[in-house]
Amino acid sequence: MSGNLPIGIHDLSLATTQYVLMYEALAAQNGTSVAKYHWGIGQRSMSVPAADEDIVTMAAQAAAPVVARHGADRIRTVVFATETSVDQSKAAGIYVHSLLGLPSAARVVELKQACYSGTAALQFAIGLVHRDPSQQVLVIASDVSRYELGTAGEATQGAAAVAMLVGADPALVRIEEQSGMFTADIMDFWRPNYLTTALVDGRESISAYLQAVEGAWKDYTERGGRALDEFSAFCYHQPFTKMAYKAHRQLLQHCGHAAAEAEITRAIGHTTAYNAEIGNSYTASMYVGLAALLDHADDLTGQAIGFLSYGSGSVAEFFAGTVVPGYRAQLRSEAHREAIGRRKEIDYAKYRELHEWSFPADGGEHPVPRETAGPYRLAGLFGHKRVYAAR
Repeated sequence: MSGNLPIGIHDLSLATTQYVLMYEALAAQNGTSVAKYHWGIGQRSMSVPAADEDIVTMAAQAAAPVVARHGADRIRTVVFATETSVDQSKAAGIYVHSLLGLPSAARVVELKQACYSGTAALQFAIGLVHRDPSQQVLVIASDVSRYELGTAGEATQGAAAVAMLVGADPALVRIEEQSGMFTADIMDFWRPNYLTTALVDGRESISAYLQAVEGAWKDYTERGGRALDEFSAFCYHQPFTKMAYKAHRQLLQHCGHAAAEAEITRAIGHTTAYNAEIGNSYTASMYVGLAALLDHADDLTGQAIGFLSYGSGSVAEFFAGTVVPGYRAQLRSEAHREAIGRRKEIDYAKYRELHEWSFPADGGEHPVPRETAGPYRLAGLFGHKRVYAAR
């Protein structure tokens, strides 16, 4: 057993898509002011997958640098968190396991609970490392956010993957043991099996999120967690970046603190840098926020970060992490900025074409055109089987 051995995030890498849609194009199509998006929800652009990109290709692209840096010998488990699953039975992580050439002596599993399951994956990984500190766990959160064209949700789309190596003596963030949980049966956002796009009640979802913030924080404090003023920064799930501001304002007011805009920006401002460009990445969203915080903030060594993970339906968890000395030497800041910066801008017509495209369900031969410049691609669907390849 590991005793008091620190366990947490040893490495973190993010990936996104080939294409990007600017909100100017969406505003022109909808006949609205772009300020509705830039200032109303805090978004600048959204990542759009190419025809040969999906959660698997993004996940492999995010995880490959982690495996290249640390090797795969100690990775005994891959946990893939997503709500954009490509198969009702087979875990998407098995495709990633194959693409990266991971050892066969490993377990692979997929987790689902809306945008929360990336945190479930992290906590499950910590439990496995507690049991055997010689092991490492590859945690991947990868999603493509899609809503019907012309709906209110269309403006909160996006796509990204985050890969995290979880282990003992972590080089980035040590995850603390106290954790606060909250669950309520709420239909604020869901996707039935017969739909390819999500359904959302926007007002209900904001209300449910804020209720979950209070509930998870209450449980966290009752279990001996840190006081609010001990945290230097907070990472929230960001379906759109202004939601993080709403959530932190709610937490401050709930705790009897003044909710000054300057204080809210100080606590969460850096965490929104990447999400404002990528859009909503569901399970990856909060960890994209962590990447942005570590890449942009002044030295955080020894400081506590608060994490509020929310998944509609609804489940939330509040926990804390402490930034490890020397963490800056492990960051992938340049690679993260390059991943976001290399995306090719597309017009609304191309975006609409990609949004509406889907595989026929006839079990035939359906190769996918080569579009992505990323290292992995979806080659096609052949006899109902998805085929992936290194590009």
